[in-house]
Amino acid sequence: MKAFAQLFLSLDETNKTNEKVRVLKDYFNSVPDTDKMHMLALFTGRKPKRVINATQIRTWATEITNIPIWLFEESYHVVGDLAETMALLMPQNTSSTTNKTLTDWIGELNSLNDKTEEERKLWLIESWAMLDTQERFVFNKLLTGSFRVGVSQSLVIKALADITKLDAPTLTHRIMGNWMPETYTYEQLVQEQGASDDISRPYPFFLAYPIQETSEKQKSADDLKSALGDAGEWQAEWKWDGIRAQLIKRDGKIFIWSRGEDLATEKFPELHPFLNALPDGTVLDGEILSFQNGLPMPFNVLQTRIGRKNLSKKILEESPVALIAYDCLEYAGEDIRAKTQSERRVILEQLQTGTAFPEIFRISELIKFDNWDKLAGIREQSRAMVAEGIMLKRKSATYQVGRKRGDWWKWKIDPLSVDAVMIYAQKGHGRRADLYTDYTFAVWDGDKLVPFAKAYSGLTDAEINKVDYFIKRNTLEKFGPVRTVKPELVFEIGFEGINRSTRHKSGIALRFPRILRWRHDKPKEEADTLDNLKALLGD
Repeated sequence: MKAFAQLFLSLDETNKTNEKVRVLKDYFNSVPDTDKMHMLALFTGRKPKRVINATQIRTWATEITNIPIWLFEESYHVVGDLAETMALLMPQNTSSTTNKTLTDWIGELNSLNDKTEEERKLWLIESWAMLDTQERFVFNKLLTGSFRVGVSQSLVIKALADITKLDAPTLTHRIMGNWMPETYTYEQLVQEQGASDDISRPYPFFLAYPIQETSEKQKSADDLKSALGDAGEWQAEWKWDGIRAQLIKRDGKIFIWSRGEDLATEKFPELHPFLNALPDGTVLDGEILSFQNGLPMPFNVLQTRIGRKNLSKKILEESPVALIAYDCLEYAGEDIRAKTQSERRVILEQLQTGTAFPEIFRISELIKFDNWDKLAGIREQSRAMVAEGIMLKRKSATYQVGRKRGDWWKWKIDPLSVDAVMIYAQKGHGRRADLYTDYTFAVWDGDKLVPFAKAYSGLTDAEINKVDYFIKRNTLEKFGPVRTVKPELVFEIGFEGINRSTRHKSGIALRFPRILRWRHDKPKEEADTLDNLKALLGD
């Protein structure tokens, strides 16, 4: 655990890419192969299942620290991180008294399922006593399910590629899919051949880069011509708001993977017939959407399936799905990602033309345009198409790994926006634990302000400090970590979509709300109304 704790802290202490890669390489070169695989699992989101709940952890931690629960909670609100709070409050250990590896600790965590509550408590207290403060902090992160690290998967792959001499795309492919560090060995990972022995393994997704970074930097047709050149070199498609997925048919078996690497085969039974009918050795890339009367439905309809263990007949009837396929990555068992976009499109069209399930296996329509001005006009129809904008793909592009500039671009429509008043605030986490960075916003309903959205992104560090200064001097009430704030500050809130909601007091729910700008010029009385918001529903 000592080596892993040092890795975590060393990565946290530097913003330099080369230094992060050096630290990662040092770790890979110094630990057992089993620890390498557990580290890779943790760094790619494969965390151990949490067995001890947060209430138990808090209670047992306060017993050890011998402080009242209210003081523990106040300390937590100041620190902003439960794992760090516990590590700081516990009796200090200047040195560790155990040589257990990361593999040992993960194994013990996984074995807690078979223990009684008293046995879990005893194990946890003894474990805390063995570790120094630095190790406790990282151990607590694993324990609470809050383990995250400030390093991208691509940097981990770069470090691994440097020491194994395998190329980054191959390694990225090999850590995709449904593997576990207990059964997938380091030797299997770095072998020269046989990367695709798991028939369920998807390919790394190719991600588009935004053609504009913010709503204030929209691209005109002239901008596109300057940036992308001849319009004839590009194909355009609608950018759909669904679940990005890879659909696999190999050795007579089918698999559906989300972009987040969740195996979702059983979530979409309607797709099984067309998948089973595909030729063996086929992998499609596309978007799963709910459809009704031939048109896509809003994303919130599709959300009713997410997180449900069992799909009722009612859910299946209310959110019928189909696939809009836009790429073919494997055909007849051959990886065809190195073929051009146009060549892969021909294969995809052949597959879709021959299907007996055209209502379920759809193909992403190519938008006809011969110049950027025409495409800019078509883009304005995005909301009518229930689309987020337009995708631009270079016809000569290969299918690459991760988010790359140059060949795939997303040209999203401008966000919807309203002006709203900040009424509540809560402190952030990590480096912003002592700053109020999480805000609740309201609009007018008659003479009352009704909350409708939370947002925490969009302000600069300087603006956050100014808002924090205002909040601390204009607090009306406190409810635990939340402050009721004097309703004075007005912000423009952007969002991608709006739907009715029975769960919210306002009766609406926004998709991806964020702060576009601080409206210094606007008094609170001129903020938008709930009626203005509901008018955007379009139903």
